Amino acid sequence: MTAPANDWHGVAAEGQDQITASMASFLRGRSKRLLLSVLRPHVRAVVGSVATIFVYNLCALAGPWLVKLAIDSGIPPLVESGSMSKLVLFVGLYVVAAVTAGVTDYEFTKLTGRIGQDVLYDLRSRVYDHFQKLSVGFHERYTSGRVISRLTSDIDAIGELLAYGLTTLSWSLLFLIGITVLMLLLDVPLALVALASLPFVLALTIWFRSNSSRAYRATREAVTAVIVQFVETMGGVRAVQAFRREPRNQAIFTELNDKYADANVWSSRLGAIYGPGVRMLGNATAAAVLLVGGSRVLDGEITVGVLAAFLLYLKQFFEPVQELSQFYSVFQSAAAALEKLSGVLDEQATVAEPDRPTPLPSAEGDVRFDGVTFSYRDDIVVLPHVDLHIPAGQTVALVGRTGAGKTTIARLIGRFYDPTDGRVLLDGIDLRDLADDDLRRAVVTVTQEGFLFSGSVADNIVLGRPGAKRAEVEAAARAIGADVFIDALPKGYDTDVAKRGGRLSSGQRQLVAFARAFLADPRVLILDEATSSLDLPTERLVQEALRTLLADRTAVIIAHRLSTVEIADRVLVVDGGRIIADGPPAEVLPGVRAG
Repeated sequence: MTAPANDWHGVAAEGQDQITASMASFLRGRSKRLLLSVLRPHVRAVVGSVATIFVYNLCALAGPWLVKLAIDSGIPPLVESGSMSKLVLFVGLYVVAAVTAGVTDYEFTKLTGRIGQDVLYDLRSRVYDHFQKLSVGFHERYTSGRVISRLTSDIDAIGELLAYGLTTLSWSLLFLIGITVLMLLLDVPLALVALASLPFVLALTIWFRSNSSRAYRATREAVTAVIVQFVETMGGVRAVQAFRREPRNQAIFTELNDKYADANVWSSRLGAIYGPGVRMLGNATAAAVLLVGGSRVLDGEITVGVLAAFLLYLKQFFEPVQELSQFYSVFQSAAAALEKLSGVLDEQATVAEPDRPTPLPSAEGDVRFDGVTFSYRDDIVVLPHVDLHIPAGQTVALVGRTGAGKTTIARLIGRFYDPTDGRVLLDGIDLRDLADDDLRRAVVTVTQEGFLFSGSVADNIVLGRPGAKRAEVEAAARAIGADVFIDALPKGYDTDVAKRGGRLSSGQRQLVAFARAFLADPRVLILDEATSSLDLPTERLVQEALRTLLADRTAVIIAHRLSTVEIADRVLVVDGGRIIADGPPAEVLPGVRAG
């Protein structure tokens, strides 16, 4: 299975024009709010890290100045009188400054690393929790590849900003300002010579930033396409293997992988030009300073110590320039990631829990559609003004062509969507007024897929009623007829079903889902093509279990197999979102068969 072109372009577009827009709005927009919100619990640690880097910079900047003092004020007394006291003093201060710089650098790195990991931990948890709470409609339009990208590459980009970018920014800016001030204090003419190369460095930096931005954009597009292709292929691996799509998919993946590699090579080439270019300018500047400074030393205008300090400061000057340019790449990556994450976190559930829910003390299961109109999209009406009453305890089967609106009706009863107009009522209460916990206890849906989570069979059944005892789990399985195959498994109820229940057949997965629903004991049960994956012998076994499962509760069954529909009290024929027939199976089904 391949990534659709429109899907890939939609995902990749997030890494294009959005980068510039997100950076422009970063300091005033939602990205800033998100970053501040995740940093706010760690303010103390952030202040401590800033204080630590400030001390580090002071110690690092003191080094060349102490070398100047040692040369100009410590060596002459040694030559004249053999006294080493001043030299020892300055060397000792230099060692103290070096040790202090090393200790504060260690503490700063450790502290920022801890802050970064704490922030990422909180952010990951926040995004994961938010994704779970967003409505089904959001997940149907937001591809799994994009979800994975948010939780991996985007979080990593922010982590790089916290672990490397902010460190670089604070250290480099302070260091550049400090070195410039100290060089001007040492000797203004020589400082002007040292700073003469700065326009060339800035020009090279601007060129690098412009090109690296495009290279970064290409890299982000390419890696997103690779993720989307990989996720979609693995998600549909059964279809891939069934239709022998491996060679075609491999060819597509190779093409995308080549683009990703080419983008990274482009980025590496830019770095190969910029880094050596800045170092070359630095060496040329050092040569100029040495030439001019040496002449000024001979003329007695400056001391040897001043020249030595200048050369040491100059050696340190160009490294922060390079680091600041690298910070730009880190920042634009993090800015784009923050923009995407803040966009997701700003998404509101279209099916939101009410602020003041109406209590549902004991649900009876009476379901009513009151003038319900529904559209997935504004321009297409799926259900045009449906009125429907399902009395408590009644089993209703929905039949009709694919796309007629049956599943939409079921989804509205389960409140996976809210009506565009009208109301869906449970025991006279609008579903929008119910607390999520009350609604989920009262209404349970079993779908065609019968999704199982990694874990044991018992773990998956107990999801129906967390906290249920093992005896209750086994009783639910027996009631539904699932105990026969469960007992035959290597570890019985403790057998690991693997990812998505891969160790079980589709029919076995569905039986586990039935047992889960039975244990939940809802007042309203929705079976959406829930028996379609069962073979005929298994379906016959389940038919009797269904009678037990459906007894004394409201049930809505969507099925194409008429044998399943026959157990219903009432059959509704749906066509074009309208109910065109309503009655007992004996009256309605002959017309369905004839149609």
